[in-house]
Amino acid sequence: MVVVPEPIPNLKLNSQILQKSIIDLINRDPSAGWKAYMSPRFSNYTVGQFKHLLGVKPTPQQDLKDVPVIAHPKTLKLPDHFDARTAWPHCSTIGKILDILADLILCGQGHCGSCWAFGAVESLSDRFCVHFSMNLSLSVNDVLACCGFLCGAGCNGGYSLYAWRYFVHHGVVTEECDPYFDNSGCSHPGCEPGYPTPKCARKCVNKNLLWRESKRFSVSAYRIHSDPYNIMAEVYKNGPVEVAFTVYEVRCMNLIILVFIGPFCFTILFPEQDFAHYKSGVYKHVTGDVLGGHAVKLIGWGTSEDGEDYWLLANQWNRSWGDDGYFKIKRGTNECGIEEDVIAGLPSSRNLIKEFAEMDAALDVSA
Repeated sequence: MVVVPEPIPNLKLNSQILQKSIIDLINRDPSAGWKAYMSPRFSNYTVGQFKHLLGVKPTPQQDLKDVPVIAHPKTLKLPDHFDARTAWPHCSTIGKILDILADLILCGQGHCGSCWAFGAVESLSDRFCVHFSMNLSLSVNDVLACCGFLCGAGCNGGYSLYAWRYFVHHGVVTEECDPYFDNSGCSHPGCEPGYPTPKCARKCVNKNLLWRESKRFSVSAYRIHSDPYNIMAEVYKNGPVEVAFTVYEVRCMNLIILVFIGPFCFTILFPEQDFAHYKSGVYKHVTGDVLGGHAVKLIGWGTSEDGEDYWLLANQWNRSWGDDGYFKIKRGTNECGIEEDVIAGLPSSRNLIKEFAEMDAALDVSA
């Protein structure tokens, strides 16, 4: 479950998000369970710029009443470790992390608070491969620009559930039709600070494609019961899911025990966010103030060498962040609310009949 953050003073928002003191404190603490580093992804980011990336808005409680909650019967024997990338090796989208391009522009979300759209679009893309054996990359830009106020505020944040509802009622075009990035770098306005959410063009960049025919749909939008078994069973049977969790800031005060992970801090610092420093291990939070909500794609689970159960997740802050773009977070304790806000849907065959027919025709010709 995502928690609404309190307003942060401008002076604190303008401080640097990465702090060597936080890295030293976490890495010196053997009980932390994870390692921190100066991620090049956020080397020049302020707290305010980082906070803008945390674009998940909490879904109003009244809107959750009619949403189906899926629970799986506990008759399925689940493995101790599971990774969707190896379970479905033919699905290239599952392991896709937006990377640093040739001109060294840092991509991923860019400066846009579009995580809510990325998590939804990428999970549905993976599920098209899991269920139909089709490697489809769907368009984040379509959801971000064309869902409009129904999904939230575009680059200024949105609602993950409403993105999935958009898939059901309006569909989402392919990335080939409406890309988030091009080969020269970040073509999306959200890649640079100060740009608004782009307008919805409803025209494919590729002139040979039609917007309406490029739409792909979901037949459903549902939540998964927060019991870890249900989340595991859902991923095991149907593919990756979108999850949202709360990201916290860290505050150190003179001669007061650090409120995150436990070591001592002897200087007064502005709020610092430790998740931005994540490099490896099983992330977990102890205490601190809410900075915002973040959505990612959950692709598996396991247990560390230290006996810590974890979820395996794909982020979209490019491969220079975290463990090659991935991270692990503690499993089974609803860490940062991650097990309370799991959303998914099943892919639809709508608009695929023609594509299947063309594929069959091509096979007949080559036979």
